[in-house]
Amino acid sequence: MTHETWGLVREQLAVRIGKNNYTTWIEPLKLTTLANGVAHFEVPTTFFGNWVSRNYSDHILNHLQSSGAEVGRVEFSVVRPTEAEAKPAPRPVAKPVARGSDDLPGSPLDARFTFDSFVVGKPNELAHAAARRVAEGGPVTFNPLFLYGGVGLGKTHLMHAIAHELQIRQPHLRVLYLSAEQFMYRFVQALRERQIMDFKEIFRSVDVLMVDDVQFIAGKDSTQEEFFHTFNVLVDQNKQIVISADRAPGEIKDLEDRIKSRLQCGLVVDLHPTDYELRLGILQTKAEYYRSQYKGLQMATGVLEFLAHRITTNVRVLEGALTRLFAFASLVGREITLELTQDCLADILRASDRKLTIEEIQRKVAEHYNIRLADMIGPKRLRNIARPRQVAMYLAKQLTLRSLPEIGRRFGGRDHTTIMHGVKRIEELMSTDSQLSDDVTLLRRLLQG
Repeated sequence: MTHETWGLVREQLAVRIGKNNYTTWIEPLKLTTLANGVAHFEVPTTFFGNWVSRNYSDHILNHLQSSGAEVGRVEFSVVRPTEAEAKPAPRPVAKPVARGSDDLPGSPLDARFTFDSFVVGKPNELAHAAARRVAEGGPVTFNPLFLYGGVGLGKTHLMHAIAHELQIRQPHLRVLYLSAEQFMYRFVQALRERQIMDFKEIFRSVDVLMVDDVQFIAGKDSTQEEFFHTFNVLVDQNKQIVISADRAPGEIKDLEDRIKSRLQCGLVVDLHPTDYELRLGILQTKAEYYRSQYKGLQMATGVLEFLAHRITTNVRVLEGALTRLFAFASLVGREITLELTQDCLADILRASDRKLTIEEIQRKVAEHYNIRLADMIGPKRLRNIARPRQVAMYLAKQLTLRSLPEIGRRFGGRDHTTIMHGVKRIEELMSTDSQLSDDVTLLRRLLQG
């Protein structure tokens, strides 16, 4: 197989997996050999190779075979380092704040928020992988990295982990982590003290800029203006930017269109709400730590599983519940049983019996069927949009206490009779369409945690 053939395969892959994924994961691959039915590629890092192998090796293999290459397997290996690079470097201890020098007005990092303490599951797998990639400190391949999701899903944890890892791997880098609110405060302070040029010089001289909760600057015109120019300067200099928010760039109200466009030009990754398996994994990791702190404290079988089922809001509430539970059991000198758990955490368990919202249902169904949320509530009647919309209507009727007129209003102002028709249609199809029935069952399970 010639390299020209690999060039054609790469073009096919770009169409198949999308431009952003292609630029991030396929473009850096270097075809080295094809012998004995094995296509061998060089990759920049071990992590990179593992990710491509897990997620894209089948696509690569299929397209190679379709192009006539006699290949049955693809392999990836890290580029062999030079003799100088091969010498092991000492691993310094992470600094307590995210700054490459003392003049950077960054926020302190939480020592607990590292990659080692981040529990990976299906809802956050891609976000974790992308954060790891940035933390390796190699060539910038997607800029910015934009992480978004609800409260307590791990955005800030990943940002702190990136900063920690960069300081360890490349302590010479000027890494600046701060919240959007602090960015605004520093900007206003510089204006007031007539030091705006100093502000510009500091923020535009960093190697990695990390801004948490960027939705905070929405509607603040002067701050948005300065953020936009800072963003452009750093991107033009090929400096890495990492941004977090509570929603996708296009959904942040009062954020200027030019900033939304800039934020969307990199890799935008959603941290989904936790599923049962991830919540249980987080609890198991945290419980292991507490067992080492509270020597001799016993926990009955099934307690962690009970908590993973009942507390579905976010990770902070989940971890806080376990912290309280171990502390209480230690103070009263009792085993952590299901009964003690229910007594100790009665208020948290009551608060966690939350009601599903129609918006959550719409978002989850849109993600499942890979359609835009705007189309879910919009006027389009194409079958690939209308059917998911009816599924969402059905689930809204089944899983919430909202009236049909109210459900109709949440679906773009539709009449209640339209909702009735959609619900009835899904009920009819579920008895004859096994795929649809499986989809509805899966979505119900995901929504109910």
